[in-house]
Amino acid sequence: MSLVVLTGASGSGKTAIAKAVDLRHSEEFDVRYFDSIGVPPVEEMIAEHGSPAGWQYAMTVEWMTRLAAEMQPERPALFEGQMRLAFLKDAAATAGIDCLPILVDCDDETRRTRLIVDRSQPEIAGADMMNWAAYLRREAEEAGCEILDTSTLTLDEAVARVVARLRA
Repeated sequence: MSLVVLTGASGSGKTAIAKAVDLRHSEEFDVRYFDSIGVPPVEEMIAEHGSPAGWQYAMTVEWMTRLAAEMQPERPALFEGQMRLAFLKDAAATAGIDCLPILVDCDDETRRTRLIVDRSQPEIAGADMMNWAAYLRREAEEAGCEILDTSTLTLDEAVARVVARLRA
């Protein structure tokens, strides 16, 4: 199975890319979305998994296990969601699958514009999101993970790069 995983902080463009790949190439690739399982309130994450990070880890393992069972060996798949690369690496190993993680990223100004103007979500465009994005960027750089900077790319350009990785 060929599995490409798009991860990144909110506003990076990962969902827009995944939706465009799904819309334009559904006959060629399977596309799955982490958030399709639902995202519970933080209090529930803490109660059931000890922390939001504990929830994210558990759900990443659940998703990788599900993908390993559902995906067809001859059909490439794209998985999109916010998750730490360390969690993804552990989860993929637990599920016995290989994947190519790509951090979808952008500069903070672009992220703020996308969150505030494009998505009308100013409440998540603060320091916490910028710090999360910086954390994911450092983690990707340290791991030697591919980083797709969407700050100046059109959606078509970003989709073309992801499709090329799915076809590789």
